Amino acid sequence: MPSIDTKPLVALQERLAGLASLKNQLPLWKKIRTVAGCDVSCRKHGKTGYAAIVVLSFPDLKFLVQQTATGLLEFPYIPGLLSFRELPLLLECWRNLEEKPDVVICDAQGFAHPRRMGLASHFGVETGAVTVGCAKTRLTGEFEEPDMERGSRSDLVLNGKKIGEVLRTRDGVKPLFISPGHRIDFRHASELILRLTPMFRQPEPIRVAHRLVNQLRMEHNDR
Repeated sequence: MPSIDTKPLVALQERLAGLASLKNQLPLWKKIRTVAGCDVSCRKHGKTGYAAIVVLSFPDLKFLVQQTATGLLEFPYIPGLLSFRELPLLLECWRNLEEKPDVVICDAQGFAHPRRMGLASHFGVETGAVTVGCAKTRLTGEFEEPDMERGSRSDLVLNGKKIGEVLRTRDGVKPLFISPGHRIDFRHASELILRLTPMFRQPEPIRVAHRLVNQLRMEHNDR
């Protein structure tokens, strides 16, 4: 594969970061009706991607609808530039949703990114959706381990500035790295994730989307 000049892409992220909003525009809890989770799966070193957006009702988290997309991942995996690899398939799923959800949870970073433009932020800016980044691992920043009880959190900090929160969703289980994507603030992002994790470490919309994309991959015999 030919080498990729990442400088224009970094510059684009820096420009888009100025468009991402940390002002909360999430509806009041009683007014939220639908939440979505999105995920992309591919075989290690594979070139085919399997994407899904799954919409659940809120607050009871019952399945409502899904959209999937399969296609070539033309951009390689480069840390910090994940959105250029996965976003095209997710946007295809989004376009096919007849009714858009109130908020989208991405299995990726949002503001907690070297240029404040992780996949959740990029997706939000492109679609106008309220988005939250919910990652299993840290991409950048420093933090102190939160207390071991569910709901405990600490700040994720980069160069002296807060970029996310480290949130414990289950007692004694590894925390998640939560950050606003677009049109939401730190506090509401973490509070929403807690409402979406009644039983497991990961939010239910992400869990359902993850199962779906892995099922798609297996159905295509792409192990």
